[in-house]
Amino acid sequence: MAFARVYSAQTVGLTPGIVSVEADLSRGLHNFTIVGLPDKAVEESRDRVAAAIKNSGFASPKSKNQRVVISLAPADLKKEGPLFDLAVALSYLRASDELSFDAEKILFVGELALDGALRPVPGVLPLVSHAQKEGFRAVVVPEGNAKEAALIAGIDVFGAASLTSVAQHLSGERALPPQPVTTVIYDPPTYAIDFDDIRGQQDSKRALAIAAAGGHNIALYGPPGTGKTLLARAFASILPPLSFDEVLETTGIHSVAGATRGALITHAPLRSPHHTASHTAMVGGGSIPRPGEITLAHRGVLFLDEFPEFDRRVIDSLRQPLEDRVVSISRARGSMQFPADFILIVAMNPCPCGNQGSKKPCVCMPVALERYKRKISEPIVDRIDLWVEVGPIEIDELGAKKERRGEGAALMAAVADARRRQKERFSRAGLSMTKNAALSVRDIDNHIVIPESGKGILRDAARKLNLSPRSYHKMIKISRTIADLAGEEEVRDDHVLEALRYRRKTSL
Repeated sequence: MAFARVYSAQTVGLTPGIVSVEADLSRGLHNFTIVGLPDKAVEESRDRVAAAIKNSGFASPKSKNQRVVISLAPADLKKEGPLFDLAVALSYLRASDELSFDAEKILFVGELALDGALRPVPGVLPLVSHAQKEGFRAVVVPEGNAKEAALIAGIDVFGAASLTSVAQHLSGERALPPQPVTTVIYDPPTYAIDFDDIRGQQDSKRALAIAAAGGHNIALYGPPGTGKTLLARAFASILPPLSFDEVLETTGIHSVAGATRGALITHAPLRSPHHTASHTAMVGGGSIPRPGEITLAHRGVLFLDEFPEFDRRVIDSLRQPLEDRVVSISRARGSMQFPADFILIVAMNPCPCGNQGSKKPCVCMPVALERYKRKISEPIVDRIDLWVEVGPIEIDELGAKKERRGEGAALMAAVADARRRQKERFSRAGLSMTKNAALSVRDIDNHIVIPESGKGILRDAARKLNLSPRSYHKMIKISRTIADLAGEEEVRDDHVLEALRYRRKTSL
């Protein structure tokens, strides 16, 4: 046989696609060519594959007088990364009659070492999921990717250690055992900090519980050293574990980004980029767009410490994701959307020196103070649901022994119960969302009942505080979340009043 075809796959952004790997051999001076818009890593696979074939006991392509052409189809799709190595090697061995097997409906993914060992590659989970939907019956992946790939039921997953073991499996000499379907085990997460470790700040903890229960964005502001960062980092500890579908989605995103290290994402991810992060690092991008921090925080938390210190372009890039819960990236070759359903937590000082409004004197020049405030545009401010002032803690309270252990567990249970109430209410109404923050204006009108007295309070507050329509509707959604935390079926006036407490003060 001088021609052979096997199948591999790759993701473009987060979208997987099948790639046909075709090998054609002909007589002539030795030449090994890969076509189909390969990048540098794919082009270099010629040497990796040749060495792996030789060191696995087969005749090296370089030892024969033949022209080898490897075509990766579709030809107009840019091919990236080393994940085609295994498929390239097998297509060559099949075309040269050194290995005979039925390649139909089998997907091959993996990077080859020079000795023929298979190395794990990123992005396996969405590729296997796509292969299962496309009717493939089996997939062969490196052993390090097998557990992740086996999350997908309905397709046989074989984890291989080397090219030799794959060849023995395909020839029937020694079959690889299929990987059992991976069961998602929700081990208790370990957090460096939780609410049991934080003294005082009960108002801030209450606001964070509301944000967690309803999926609301929150800003923590106050002088340096009052615990804003600790509170934000403890926030993830009260979020409920992800559902199975969310585990698949989140693990798939992190797998494409190469951030899983073989582990499943079973709890809400917490992403905390440094304030020097670039626009591309936050939003995602590249000639072939890759997910950024915004997408890696999907189904979890994006924590931006020292918020005004971020570049103005980075801050304003949050506008669309916070509103639409997706981020759209456009390039000359096309555009794509990445999911971005996250809870935003920002922490900030009231001024550049941090002392404005505290007992210490503020040393900021008026122009510096004005420049600091202008870093955060009004559209961004309007998209943050809760604004919480984190004040200083008394030294006596800070040094006292912590008496209220189990505070974090109690908050987690309250948040889980509120989320359950929302899910049941939305399910009865035929809605697909699970959090109050995701409700549209139409959904608010149809599914949130505010008493007339509560509506009057909202109208008066909207006039006095000059609330935008977006802020007005956010107050209604926060009121509904507060009622859910209280276990109430109806929204009461005190729920509305508490929601209004968390609106941004005009002095900020």
